[in-house]
Amino acid sequence: MSDNAGTTNGSGVTDTGKSTVDTEGARGLPRRTTWQRLVGASTFWIGLVLVALYVVFSVLRPDAFPTLYNFQTLLIEAAVLLVLSVGMTFVIITSGIDLSVGSVLVFSGVAGAMTMEAVSPDGDATQAGAGTIAIGLLLSLASGAAWGLLNGLLIARFRIPPLIVTLGSFGAALGAAQLLTGGVDVRTVPSALRDSLGFGQTLQVPHMVLVAAAVTMFGAWLLHTTKFGRYTYAIGSNEEAARRVGISVTRHLVLVYTFVGLLAGLAGFMSLAYFGTTTLGGHSTDNLNSIAATVLGGTSLFGGVGTVLGTVFGVFIPAVLQKGFVIVGVQPFWQPIAVSVVLVAAVWFDQRRRRARDSGR
Repeated sequence: MSDNAGTTNGSGVTDTGKSTVDTEGARGLPRRTTWQRLVGASTFWIGLVLVALYVVFSVLRPDAFPTLYNFQTLLIEAAVLLVLSVGMTFVIITSGIDLSVGSVLVFSGVAGAMTMEAVSPDGDATQAGAGTIAIGLLLSLASGAAWGLLNGLLIARFRIPPLIVTLGSFGAALGAAQLLTGGVDVRTVPSALRDSLGFGQTLQVPHMVLVAAAVTMFGAWLLHTTKFGRYTYAIGSNEEAARRVGISVTRHLVLVYTFVGLLAGLAGFMSLAYFGTTTLGGHSTDNLNSIAATVLGGTSLFGGVGTVLGTVFGVFIPAVLQKGFVIVGVQPFWQPIAVSVVLVAAVWFDQRRRRARDSGR
């Protein structure tokens, strides 16, 4: 019974799900074709916006924008944010929020860097090998998961609002990272890590992009094809109904926030590999950027609706705008204005769609 409850909100690329189509048939209404369902999905239109932006900038600067180097740079710069946003998609679908992911990213990077320093001879990790790097990765992942677990327990078991809990974690994680480092970035990052993950490539595909793609595919599989994903949709649609059909809401929310923290830990290690330092002050807006990307991708702030594919589009729309503005010569200050307009429009569209759906019941 619980599986059916989750399937109602989590199937396919459409926002309404399979059960809506079945309901139409039960009411005697004509079933929508695949094309009608595709065109009716917000993800389809968001993807068209992304394609249109890329085409416009390519036409304006055909010598600079649609190049392999620019495309690779665009993918690399978006890789860390994409990993964060995949996790944020799960949280927002449950009708929650996580403001701490940027600070957890920083803390996890610090934990990984300092661990690699501690296990290296003379405290110099620059020449460390694969074993040391693996230990650093494990500590980064564990640190991120620990913060996520703490958030999940406070939210799900102690019933503290997610906004308050994660706002507190936002400050606590960043403060803890600064205490551990004395406010000074750790710069002794293994050269092998930078060469293999930060700047490594396979068939001209950056390894950072491969990691982000693997996380994205795993997130899409988890959300759209498993019981875990169906429960996520069900809780976001109606938490009390999900509880009544036998879903352990408390346990599931703890797992969701732990998963988000784990991905933040991975993002921190990726950032460490790319920049070669912990960048204590470089991720202050990552939490807002990941939320904006998720909402731009069609995930509803009210919960119960969203796709990983839409989040991918939502991540790359600001990235393409930023890169395009720089290449075309537009002042970069216009980029946050443009993203804000698109973000507000996306939320307005979501509210309008929800009202139309509710009035049709």
